Amino acid sequence: MNDRHDSGYDGDQQYELAGYDDYGRPVYQQVPPPQQQYQQQQQAQPNPQPYDPYAQPTPQQQGYEGYGYDPYATGQQQPTPSYDPYGAGNPATATGYDPYGQPANSGQQPRVAEQAPPSVPTARTAQAAPTAYVPQQGGPADGDLPRVQGAQDASQDQGEGAYSTQQFAFVEEPTGDSEDVIDWLDFTENRSERREEAKRRARGRAIALIVVLALVAVGGVGYLWYAGKLPGASSTDSGTGGATTAGPQKRDVVVVHLHNTKKGGTSTVLLVDNATTKQGTTVLLPNSLALTDDDGTTTTLAKSVDDDGSSGTRDALDTVLGTDIEGTWRLDTPYLQNLVELVGNIDIDTNTDVPDPAAKKGEAPLVKKGEAQTLSGKMAVAYATYLAPGEAQDAQLERFGQVIQGVLRKLSSDAQAATVTVQTLAQILDPSLTDKDLGSFLARLADLAKGGDYKTALLPVKGDGTLSAQADSSVVKTVLGGTAKSPDKDAAVRVSVQNATGDKGDTEKARVILLNGGFTFLEAGTADTARATSLVTYGDAADKENAVETAKTLGLPTSAVKKGTVSSNADVSVILGQDYKPTS
Repeated sequence: MNDRHDSGYDGDQQYELAGYDDYGRPVYQQVPPPQQQYQQQQQAQPNPQPYDPYAQPTPQQQGYEGYGYDPYATGQQQPTPSYDPYGAGNPATATGYDPYGQPANSGQQPRVAEQAPPSVPTARTAQAAPTAYVPQQGGPADGDLPRVQGAQDASQDQGEGAYSTQQFAFVEEPTGDSEDVIDWLDFTENRSERREEAKRRARGRAIALIVVLALVAVGGVGYLWYAGKLPGASSTDSGTGGATTAGPQKRDVVVVHLHNTKKGGTSTVLLVDNATTKQGTTVLLPNSLALTDDDGTTTTLAKSVDDDGSSGTRDALDTVLGTDIEGTWRLDTPYLQNLVELVGNIDIDTNTDVPDPAAKKGEAPLVKKGEAQTLSGKMAVAYATYLAPGEAQDAQLERFGQVIQGVLRKLSSDAQAATVTVQTLAQILDPSLTDKDLGSFLARLADLAKGGDYKTALLPVKGDGTLSAQADSSVVKTVLGGTAKSPDKDAAVRVSVQNATGDKGDTEKARVILLNGGFTFLEAGTADTARATSLVTYGDAADKENAVETAKTLGLPTSAVKKGTVSSNADVSVILGQDYKPTS
């Protein structure tokens, strides 16, 4: 069992006291082996003797004399006992070396020499020689420092409470614990601050996210309201698929008259660009639509185009539909053919076969029925003006609307390029519409047609040419943003007159007579063959009295009044025969 002061002690090595450090702790140095001591002594003697390993060393060879070595005592040192490396010898010298100066015959147990810690200061008594220490040897415990004989005597001389400074190691009060505490407090404080800062940043991010979402929601609702797509702010009609946006809307409207230069006749459509809802529409206007001339005479759309021209027809349409038409585009069939060829042909879904007017019977049709049919300029004109036997005029209008939409899909969306296309046609346009205005207008419609925001709607017209309630709500208000104002039937009886007398001048005479009588004159043209007797017909029983009054006004017998078929837009139809004798 090793004592803690003997930790790392090597039994083959001997140590001796070299002195004391500044704190009174003993300092040891290694004792050289006997052979080395003998060699050193032989070198010191003038006549060296041979080394005898079995010889007993003399007290002079041991380096000390007797006991009682006191490093603090003055005067001659006491003789030291002889050195026996093997622990043998006389009993008087067997007590060995006592560093604390206890007498050999004191009867006390010899004390084991204290060993120094691995690192000790330089001894005061051995400044010339290097300080020696026992390797891996710990120092004495607190309060276990040895008190030398001199220190004990000094303590007895100074009193009970006096001590020597060599007995204690004065260590500064450690401050590491306090610094660790301060560091720990700083760490916890910084950690808490970081947590609070992270919480503040998280709250800031959450608030910013909520604000951004709120702004996006408000902007989205505002856009939907502006575009008329907000539920509750718009109403959709299932018949036309249109939407009416609450509030005023910006619309640009142009009327287009297609003149068939070979077969005669006209077809009229309205091109509408709604800048508010971003919607383009082609409104098909039947030729039977009732209009009112400048003089108050009720007429049809077809007759207005032929008689009143573009300006009069445009004003009459504004009155009936309650809209504002910006200009008139007269498009003759040759120009339509050139326009289709300029845009590079069109692709549409055709609903019937169209024969070639110049082909013989039995040959293949010029236009075949089917989906995604490619039409050249000539084919497009034939399809847009074709009216099969027994079909209503609305069927031909729908084909013309298909051709118009096909042209817009192939036309450039750039205003300048579209203007160049219009200028290339070399048309003489109506003064109300310049080539730049028409090119910009068509470019906007082309952009809508390519994006799928374009449709075609037919204006519903009753048999008498007036607008129905469905037309007023679905097309006039929704698409055109106007109010229907058909001629008032109670204002004047509308009389349609066809001349069959053989004298073209009788038509004008009859018109003057009827207008002076308070009737509304409607011209029905001239019959191919003359008729001997005149005929006055009415369609409804309520119009019988009006028919009788019309016959009297024209100087015809009441027997000429019969119930039958009347022309459109008229309450009473009159066929003037050779028996008609106009009054001067």
